Amino acid sequence: MVRRRDALEYHANGRKGKIEVVATKPLLTQRDLALAYTPGVAEPCLEIAREPDKVYEYTARGNLVAVVSDGTAVLGLGNIGPEAGKPVMEGKGCLFKKFADIDVFDLELRTADPKNPDLLIEAIAALEPTFGGINLEDIKAPECFYIEEKLRQRMQIPVFHDDQHGTAIISGAALLNALAIQKKDIATIEVVVNGAGASAIACANFYISLGVRPEHVTLVDSTGVIFVGRTEGMNPYKQRFARATKARTLADAMVGADLFLGCSAAGLVTKEMIASMNDRPIVFALANPDPEISYEDAVSVRQDIIMATGRSDYPNQVNNVLGFPFIFRGALDVRAREINEAMKVAAARALAALAREEVPEGVSQAYDNAQFKFGPEYIIPKPFDSRVLWWLAPAVAKAAMDSGVARIQIDVDAYRAELQRRIQKTPALIQKFTARAREAPRRIVFPDGDQVRVLRACQQIVDEGIARPILLGPPDRIHQTIADLELHDLGDKVEIINPEASPHLERYAEAYWKLRERKGVSREYAQRVLRRRNQYGLMMVKLGDADGLVGGLTNAYAETVLPALQIIGRAPGVSRISGVYIMVLPSGDVKFFADATVNVRPDASTVADTAIQVADLVRSLDIVPRIAMISYSTFGSADHPEARKMAEATELVRARRPELEIEGELQVDVAVDHAQLTRDFPFARLTDAANILVFPDLNSGNVAYKLMSTLGGGVAVGPILLGIAKAVTVMPRNSTTATIVDMTAFTVLSAGLK
Repeated sequence: MVRRRDALEYHANGRKGKIEVVATKPLLTQRDLALAYTPGVAEPCLEIAREPDKVYEYTARGNLVAVVSDGTAVLGLGNIGPEAGKPVMEGKGCLFKKFADIDVFDLELRTADPKNPDLLIEAIAALEPTFGGINLEDIKAPECFYIEEKLRQRMQIPVFHDDQHGTAIISGAALLNALAIQKKDIATIEVVVNGAGASAIACANFYISLGVRPEHVTLVDSTGVIFVGRTEGMNPYKQRFARATKARTLADAMVGADLFLGCSAAGLVTKEMIASMNDRPIVFALANPDPEISYEDAVSVRQDIIMATGRSDYPNQVNNVLGFPFIFRGALDVRAREINEAMKVAAARALAALAREEVPEGVSQAYDNAQFKFGPEYIIPKPFDSRVLWWLAPAVAKAAMDSGVARIQIDVDAYRAELQRRIQKTPALIQKFTARAREAPRRIVFPDGDQVRVLRACQQIVDEGIARPILLGPPDRIHQTIADLELHDLGDKVEIINPEASPHLERYAEAYWKLRERKGVSREYAQRVLRRRNQYGLMMVKLGDADGLVGGLTNAYAETVLPALQIIGRAPGVSRISGVYIMVLPSGDVKFFADATVNVRPDASTVADTAIQVADLVRSLDIVPRIAMISYSTFGSADHPEARKMAEATELVRARRPELEIEGELQVDVAVDHAQLTRDFPFARLTDAANILVFPDLNSGNVAYKLMSTLGGGVAVGPILLGIAKAVTVMPRNSTTATIVDMTAFTVLSAGLK
């Protein structure tokens, strides 16, 4: 559930909005500046002046799309103006980047005369030298048809109005599969389209491109059926669909129809209308947020129905994010002059074909382990199916080349393989934590239970079924904060305990005293210290009243780790605990940095223990561990005790766990560049670039992960505490709500492995 305050804070917290511009070249020295700007920048300028197509070689134009809107038809909000539409356009840019790695400038335009579309056309056409493509967004009908048509005639880059063609392509893919399941011929079906705006008319035109006969399409608007001779509320775009028919109302048109498409408003279709349709009907009720008829009502009167909506909580969601990022990806990568009908049809057919493939486990995990199989309730892929990129984009690129609108030719098979390598691994890894946690949610105690970040995280944790939170702190304060945050019923879905007033305090204090009586701890001290939330939570885990703990948000790291060692202790057979960060690089590659939190100056044996602990973690995540023992030396290039320590640790790991891939000592650049490693050191035993980097001491490990986070654009997930007997996660004090959610999922997963 998305709450108003959550949405506002999401957009306002930290850097305002959702996007930023990041330089792709180094800007660290005077020489860098001289190359990036004057005088060095003159050289690519002169090359482009001599050969204009070199703009694609020397600038970002080939991966840059303008998302352009005048704010006249923003989502379901109507004509709210360009400023108010900006959050939507920024969001569109985020989707382009997330799903297809396309850069976006969002442009919200206000012309001198908003009623004159030619002024908007002039403004957009002038942008052509900057961009590889134009995505028109949230421009009202019928002006949007005219604007796109004129821009396509004038511009030599793709111009694509997603409100029209996105819905058309995705629903077109759904239609192809629905017809196959219902055993109907596209050339003979009767189609009713309710709505006459951008999406509805574009869908009708696209269905005709797929094979629907024009004379079989009945268009209905707010006045009624578009029929030959009607004059009220008409425009040239509706006129194309005027039909010689006696039907005058939506109910009339629905009788005997094979397909209903709704791009209109909620509640316009009744059960009686659905019942009057032909055998094995297909219903695409795409009004948002509520469809023309609810899924429950439609299936209650027709068991032979196939239905799609725009909602994620019903089967067969028609979501434009399945289209525009990948269509533009394919178009940009062959430098297409336009996105033509052949490219749109290719996208729809590729999407339809993908839905018939076996669905990988990762997709199911993203949807609460739901099982998807081609059939009436799965006719189009899910938005988080990463395969869409390498199915749609190559199909679009090939269609562009085949139809003659591509400026360059590419090898489609090689292109498909390249796209597969581009897929980011971050979501899959986090989804793996979350999916496994949902399978067996456990009791996780939060010592910082009155903190705003924790409460927001717990709302999401409860909503997604990740864990059963136990919040420690004054109940009145926690309930008041929940009310202030408008988290509504969270207080009813979590357990709240005040350690100072807990009936278990005496039992916990006695157990703690017994545990530490020979370490200088008296009964009186035990009773005092167990009033502290961190120690109380750890005793809950120790005694089995909770399965794991997520803490550290209000204490220094050591202030949480030390009590954890004293109360929980190390796992059997472990001599030293260690800490690892999962580092997700901007490329999407994942590395594991250790030890970055615990051991200050480890000896060779401790370094070896750390490497083995991380390898076991990585293997539990279904990733093949490849370990590099990091040093400033490579294979003895420097004869120093610190370098020899890493070489010795390498041999200790090989002796203890000979099945592990490990190499060392290695400098970090060689460790992560397998081509260089094998070229310069053909005897090296790693079969690919290292994904586990074990550092010689805490100083280097901590510096490395923080440098990657702050300067390198990496995302740090963790820290993960290894070698402790129970599931305990100690968070950095600056952890975000999202990080708390992710690490809670990992803590649940870890508790299941203990």
